[in-house]
Amino acid sequence: MTRRWTTFFAVAVLVASLACGGSTGTEFEVMLARADQGEATAQVALGFLYASGRGVSQDYEEAVRWYRLAADQGDAEGQIGLGVSYANGMGVSQDHEEAVRWFRLAAEQGEATAQVYLGVSYTNGRGVSQDYEEAVRWYRLAADQGDAEGQFNLGMAYADGIGGVVQDEEEAARWYRLAADQGDAFGQYNLGFMYAEGRGVSQDDEEAVRLYRLAADQDDVEAQYSLGFMYAVGRGVWQSDEEAVRWYRLAANKGHTLAQYGLGTMYESGRAVLQDDVQAYKWYSLSASAEINYYREAVVESRDRVGKRLTPPQIAEAERLAREWDEAHPQ
Repeated sequence: MTRRWTTFFAVAVLVASLACGGSTGTEFEVMLARADQGEATAQVALGFLYASGRGVSQDYEEAVRWYRLAADQGDAEGQIGLGVSYANGMGVSQDHEEAVRWFRLAAEQGEATAQVYLGVSYTNGRGVSQDYEEAVRWYRLAADQGDAEGQFNLGMAYADGIGGVVQDEEEAARWYRLAADQGDAFGQYNLGFMYAEGRGVSQDDEEAVRLYRLAADQDDVEAQYSLGFMYAVGRGVWQSDEEAVRWYRLAANKGHTLAQYGLGTMYESGRAVLQDDVQAYKWYSLSASAEINYYREAVVESRDRVGKRLTPPQIAEAERLAREWDEAHPQ
């Protein structure tokens, strides 16, 4: 169960932009005057702008100053902004306990975003003792308000049977669908996976592909790999090596180990790309070197098979290309 801390800022920046007319000229001055007079909404909006660098020079410390002024008035959005700042160490020293304190204050006011953040804190044991039941309690409060990420995380709890809920894949699919219908990429991908596997729903490759595509178009790496796989084998779509390579490459360049392996197979066999054992060795090596790769044995076997066909200079070239890729794509 995961929550992207940056989601708060993505929404908040839009709110701030609307609140102060794009933070240019007179509008910004009016917003600043309102904030100086103690208006919490204006203070939070300024915090958003300084955190994002929209219309002003990015300044996390100044963002924190404005968040704190609003938070100390009991403003839930200011409390969330301050909690996110502590969680990420942006403008303040990272302090997960302090982040939880501010998330809780906002969550207890019924703020769904804070409820999700607090649930994530309990899930990960950051700033509080790990407690899945407490995490699920907060996810449900947010989900019942229609919060997409609360719905997604609650679906994960039902899928895994944790946090005091009985494992129930139909219930998991129900919550994923509610999140997916709001455009949540995680919900779209997970529901797509349920359709691909026939878990909690009737198996349906075409529906799986539809959902994978929605999530992939939002840059979800798991969905991009899965869509590439569906094209490679022709499940739910007409088989297309070209589309498989396209989606594998997008995911591979984000460090997805199975996509790197899949792209390696395409280069080894010359499917939709020029056959190139050096490139195949490069992608197999990158996949095999990942810290977590449950398929490492098969990947290493493929790399070594290709390696037997390469000369020492070719292997050196493939290893150089892999190093350059690593340097250009820090994880």
